[in-house]
Amino acid sequence: MITVVRPGPLTTVQDLGRPGYAHLGVPRSGALDQPALRRANALVGNPATAAGLETTLMGCALRFERAVRVAVTGAVATVRIDKVPVDGEVIDVPAGSVLDIGRATRGVRSYLAVAGGIGVEPVLGSRSTDTLSGLGPAKLADGMTLPIGDATGGPPPGPTVEVADELLLGVRLGPRDDWFAAAELFSSAYAVSPVSNRVGCRLAGSALTRTKLGELPSEGVVLGAVQVPADGQPLIFLADHPTTGGYPVIGVVDDVTPLAQARPGSTVRFREFH
Repeated sequence: MITVVRPGPLTTVQDLGRPGYAHLGVPRSGALDQPALRRANALVGNPATAAGLETTLMGCALRFERAVRVAVTGAVATVRIDKVPVDGEVIDVPAGSVLDIGRATRGVRSYLAVAGGIGVEPVLGSRSTDTLSGLGPAKLADGMTLPIGDATGGPPPGPTVEVADELLLGVRLGPRDDWFAAAELFSSAYAVSPVSNRVGCRLAGSALTRTKLGELPSEGVVLGAVQVPADGQPLIFLADHPTTGGYPVIGVVDDVTPLAQARPGSTVRFREFH
């Protein structure tokens, strides 16, 4: 029902992920900006669990073989139908038309929901593409086709989430905060590195001071874990994070959602979360 005309640099199928399989070495994956995907699904009458598409910075273009209703949320971008700009989050696409989500002008990731959802086969209960383990459907490529499920009904849409250029993230310290001068984490400002991805958000700024030398055996890591590699620059694990890691974790971010739309160079500050 959908043919990919322009896949963009990284467009993937995402839903709310597959939590509960860390003991098997499987990340939770899922949409990085879950409120944006939930809103898009609600706008077209899908349940919150329906799969949509997550674009990265440069959008994508799709041809629809039948008339459909779609919603585009998340990053701000110009949306066109057959090269004509359209306004609003909810769009009725005629049969045979091409919908083009353009370059993000604010934020990073746009979310496309189609009434009925993207009907690819689930893997371990989720249709999400996992870029680390390779589970789920492949990222979009030229000429790929995607099925559309049957339209049902969903909850009303939630509020629009604003995209910010400066983020203040709450962090619960531990389990290895005693390996660092932990107060430095809250007194420094960091910039989002351009090498960030769905696995983790790399930060650049003042290196954290190690107060305890040595190496750790690999330990379990969770969504939002702030790992500190040998260079002292924090790395915040996102949806496709590994389930174990060998560098010490100074703390865990309570909500990583804002990082989904953080462009390279955006400022990140931390506050202690109790």
